[in-house]
Amino acid sequence: MANTPERTPRRSRFRRARTLWLLAAAVVLLGGYGAIASSIALRAESLLADPPKHPADAALVLGNRAYRNGAPNPCLTGRVDTAVQLAQAGLVPRIVMSGGVDDEDGRIEAEVMEVHARASGYAGPVSRESVSSSTHANLALSWAVLDAAGVKRVIVVSEPYHMWRVERLARASGFDGHFDVQYAAAPTSCWRRWGMGFRGALREPLAIVNNAVHGQF
Repeated sequence: MANTPERTPRRSRFRRARTLWLLAAAVVLLGGYGAIASSIALRAESLLADPPKHPADAALVLGNRAYRNGAPNPCLTGRVDTAVQLAQAGLVPRIVMSGGVDDEDGRIEAEVMEVHARASGYAGPVSRESVSSSTHANLALSWAVLDAAGVKRVIVVSEPYHMWRVERLARASGFDGHFDVQYAAAPTSCWRRWGMGFRGALREPLAIVNNAVHGQF
């Protein structure tokens, strides 16, 4: 019993120190998260303001969920629309669709993208990468498809908020060393809607951390 008065202050000091440590860790994590989110947003706006200007051999469209509420997902079709516009502007003669099986409904994203491109009036050649299920895999598995088509210069197309991560994955994997790469941010309705922009801002920093943990950066 004689030691109780000493133990209580010691425990109290330990609890205070632990609380301060947790608060400091939370501040660091939130600060890092905010810095990443800010970088994502700044890069998105920069790419939207400065679309590709130089011709390439192909546009590579990165996949996304194929359908939403029973209709083609505008986040995906908007990316395809941007690639079609690049083709119509004479910047690319070929489009490569990259995306595997959608877990939600079993559709293959690359096939859904090609159907939309054809319906939008695109009549040029299409190559498909129909296995990937992540951004890292989009780039890795499209590499051989691009090589098979003789592509040396490629414009990678995706959502604006996605691009900061895409560029780092391309750099870390050697993709942007093997190919001459430009990036086209697709101004889709998903990007313009606040809800989707908010979702992207929440998801992307977490996806970046996940890629870093798995050694993909």
